[in-house]
Amino acid sequence: MNRSASTLQEAPLCLQPVWDLVRSQESWLRSPFFAVLFSLGVYMSFCLPFVVLDLLATRVSFLQRYKIQTHNNPSLKMMASCVGQTLYNHMVYIFPLSVAGWLWRPVHLPPTAPELPEALLGIAACLLLFDFQYFVWHLLHHKVPWLYRTFHKAHHKYTATFALTTEHSGAWETLSLGFFAAVNPALLRCHPLTTLLFFTVNIWLSVEDHSGYDFPWSTHRLVPLGLYGGAPHHDLHHMKFKANYAPYFTHWDKLLGTYATAHSKPH
Repeated sequence: MNRSASTLQEAPLCLQPVWDLVRSQESWLRSPFFAVLFSLGVYMSFCLPFVVLDLLATRVSFLQRYKIQTHNNPSLKMMASCVGQTLYNHMVYIFPLSVAGWLWRPVHLPPTAPELPEALLGIAACLLLFDFQYFVWHLLHHKVPWLYRTFHKAHHKYTATFALTTEHSGAWETLSLGFFAAVNPALLRCHPLTTLLFFTVNIWLSVEDHSGYDFPWSTHRLVPLGLYGGAPHHDLHHMKFKANYAPYFTHWDKLLGTYATAHSKPH
């Protein structure tokens, strides 16, 4: 009877071993350096496989079939420029703000992990909220010429996206979108583990959106009913400029008539 009760109590906490592992690095998690190094490390780790593919694509014809813009391949100079911009933004803007946040809001690490359904619901809610915020922000920065010229134009330097263009942006864009991502888990009162998982998923989806590749296993092919746009959706935005403003999902573009595919115009 006791064993059964113990099993029932532990069953929902399938994330507990993961959380225990994370909490074992408590001193690192409480460091003012954690947020910026986590963001940069995860981002570069996700970009690396696509960088390798880009370097191979000009030599391996098999990879060309998965490239969205088959005749556009980033050079080492273009990649280095993007990496430089990313490092600059992290060091000059994100790191000082991370330290300020560390001083203002001490890290709280509860002993108990969230239940898996709670974590998944939290990640989905954060993604949907971020998707809406980004859509409004993005639409405004394209519809208001001054906003586009002053803040968003830097991100559109490359009409053919590759993974490292994900964070090729100016200070305002980097900080405002980073603010949306950071504030949403706090608004929704997510568990710290849910927050870390959301950050990880959000970075991955952003990199995949800019990867320039459309694989059979890409996220948009795994989500039914065309609800998720993925890399083809966002790559088309960089080509046409006046369509597909939402970063991930397609419902806002469809509702407001800014949705387009490779064979259509915004309707």
